[in-house]
Amino acid sequence: MAAATRMIDIAVNFTDGMFKGIYNGKQYHVADIQNVLTRAWAAGVHRIIVTGGSLEESREALAIAETDGRLFCTVGVHPTRCKEFEESGDPEKHFQSLLSLAKEGIQKGKVVAVGECGLDYDRLHFCPADIQKKYFERQFELAHITKLPMFLHMREAAADFCEIVERNRDRFTGGVAHSFTGSKDGCIKLLSFDKMYIGVNGCSLKTTENLDVVKGIPVERMMIETDSPYCEIKNTHAGIGFVRSKWPSKKKEKHDQECVVKGRNEPCLVRQVLEVVAGCKGINDVDDLSRTLYHNTCRVFFPQDLDSLADALLSGVNSS
Repeated sequence: MAAATRMIDIAVNFTDGMFKGIYNGKQYHVADIQNVLTRAWAAGVHRIIVTGGSLEESREALAIAETDGRLFCTVGVHPTRCKEFEESGDPEKHFQSLLSLAKEGIQKGKVVAVGECGLDYDRLHFCPADIQKKYFERQFELAHITKLPMFLHMREAAADFCEIVERNRDRFTGGVAHSFTGSKDGCIKLLSFDKMYIGVNGCSLKTTENLDVVKGIPVERMMIETDSPYCEIKNTHAGIGFVRSKWPSKKKEKHDQECVVKGRNEPCLVRQVLEVVAGCKGINDVDDLSRTLYHNTCRVFFPQDLDSLADALLSGVNSS
């Protein structure tokens, strides 16, 4: 399937218990990341970025990334978990631990972004807005020191988010606002930052309003993701009619290594996101779209690949 299609899934939560077979604290099946990866590679996924959302989770994400040459990760603290800085008893030491981990991961060729960080005003019961803003801003320092791009989260907080990004626009090399579910106005605000891209997944494609927003995102400023095990494209979603690729599925109670788990998203299904984006934009050549999105992702997270490609093209011209 999809041999000519090259995709990078920029957001996979492989640290989540569901990939260990644990759902709501109960074990249903054995850990199955290897089978999940096998399906992803077969579907045309070339790379996966594993998301870190806390110091401890970032450590685990790095350990997972080290198990395969096609896996990479982020290091950072999610807005809903920013209280961990102060609960650590020493916020500065906590920051330095994040910095050390990021530097270690860069040396290993695995850490490609600072994040997941940003603002989430939809879940203020986890972390108050003032603490979110304080440590969102602080993580731009991580990006500034390491020269890494940023993997960003913005939910119900467009005004404050864009204000902080504007204040720090010279402190990061580029970034993506992932899992975008905002309005057209929010989209326009983000696109006004010339080095900002927008990440689209199943949650970005739920309603006709969502699809209208996605239609307005230039493909040159877009990336695709699953945010698995969450944000799958469901049969009730507005974009489901554009989905062409399907995989056999079984419930977690009847786990089968050859099937996707019903209700659990996974990286191979990023192909469906690609198909819905193409469909709602009226793009017939899905492979051509995938090349543009792949290039966008490399531009931000794997710039050395673009350099290698340019060198290869140049050497080809010089030898002809």
